Amino acid sequence: MTMDNNGKPLAASRRRFLGAGGMAAGAALGGLSPLGRLLAAAGGAGTTGTGRSRGYGPLRPVRDENTGLPLLHLPEGFRYRSFGWVGDPMVDGELMPAAHDGMGIVRAEGGRVRLIRNHEVSRIGPAFGKPAFQYDPNAQGGTVTLDYDCDSGKLMSAHASLAGTMTNCSGGITPWGSWLSCEEFVSAAGKTVMTKSGLGRLERDHGFVFEVPADGHSDAVPIRDMGQFRHEAAVVFPSSGDVYLTEDLEPVAGFYRFVPKTPGRLSDGGALYMLRARGREELRSGLTLGQPMDVDWVRVENPDHGIDSEHDDIRGVQRQALKQGASKFTRLEGIFVSGADLFFTATNGGNAGCGQVFRYRPAEQQLTLIYESSDPAVLDYPDNICVSPRGGMVICQDSKGDSQSLFGLTAGHELFEFARNNVILDGATKGLSGDFRRSEWAGSCFTPDGQWLFANVYSPGFTVAITGPWGEGLV
Repeated sequence: MTMDNNGKPLAASRRRFLGAGGMAAGAALGGLSPLGRLLAAAGGAGTTGTGRSRGYGPLRPVRDENTGLPLLHLPEGFRYRSFGWVGDPMVDGELMPAAHDGMGIVRAEGGRVRLIRNHEVSRIGPAFGKPAFQYDPNAQGGTVTLDYDCDSGKLMSAHASLAGTMTNCSGGITPWGSWLSCEEFVSAAGKTVMTKSGLGRLERDHGFVFEVPADGHSDAVPIRDMGQFRHEAAVVFPSSGDVYLTEDLEPVAGFYRFVPKTPGRLSDGGALYMLRARGREELRSGLTLGQPMDVDWVRVENPDHGIDSEHDDIRGVQRQALKQGASKFTRLEGIFVSGADLFFTATNGGNAGCGQVFRYRPAEQQLTLIYESSDPAVLDYPDNICVSPRGGMVICQDSKGDSQSLFGLTAGHELFEFARNNVILDGATKGLSGDFRRSEWAGSCFTPDGQWLFANVYSPGFTVAITGPWGEGLV
């Protein structure tokens, strides 16, 4: 969930990117990976009306195998188990924090997986966890590491692994099995800021990326060379070790590349760059689908100077690069690697402001707009995205409507509703009560064999493990 620096959700209408229009021209499809072709054709030929397909069939209420409650609507044959609820005790004596957001699998051995989950808490107050891995004692965000056994359906253990951070939204796993947790909140040490808990002061600078190892806990040392800005997601390009980062900010955002001094050792520092499309400063609209643009990168000399004192705002990093001709995006969010390609989204970019999908090829130093939405009618407010081993995609919805769903996008370019939030609690479960059906989905990820899909219901805060007759050709 994306928040402003006052802890308020950004307008849903500005977070749409997949719609009924926007099919890429044939030239845009040439040379794309299977995932690239999936994105480029989404919502184009073969979709009519709402652009929805049957998928796995109609949804029905399905009871959680752990609580017995019908928390989700799923297709026939699918089942799930909930775990890692807010307030649950952890092995370190802490209680599970709230605001379950980005998540990734950092280890998988047989039926047992290790997940690291972000908690996008935007409150000032005592940090959870132990002082050894608290960055700021007055910040309440962080991460939890969970060991889950798919065979038994049990959460084997959970412990706090990073604490004292703010608004840990998304991030990404690394090839060496760690999690990059990204702060989507920028502030200066000692400055009074407004958050969900009201006015307060944070002791440390915020707006950084932290690495959380698969074992134990983070050292809570920010990777300052990765920049101080409103981070969203991060991905490591395996062949080079470079880290690509998105900035969730409007009306202007940057696409960044961090070149580490030592590949695989991000804590050693490195150099931060922002993308520049040659001869084209403006990338928020007016682009031609499928037309490659040559790019280079401009150096950000002071990556940890995110607070611009001259303008009294949090655009210090991007302003350094824009002065050198770096290109302007808007609201960059998800990013992932597929083969030799990087794909990332601009949530409210494009001529209609409904969203764009870009492909960047590092080997060729070329950027291409492969998808642009012209109509939000098909899918409203998509957020986290993951790709299954079968080649389909799962899209987490976070709309302003009365219900929230997980959508599937097949390799055949068909969009369908896969799961719907049906969470209504009366106080008998975990002491929680309320209607949470409008709470967003986040943190979706598949096990390597593709048999289990993990996802978070942001509020009240829990994780589900879903399995069933996945079959071929869907997700």
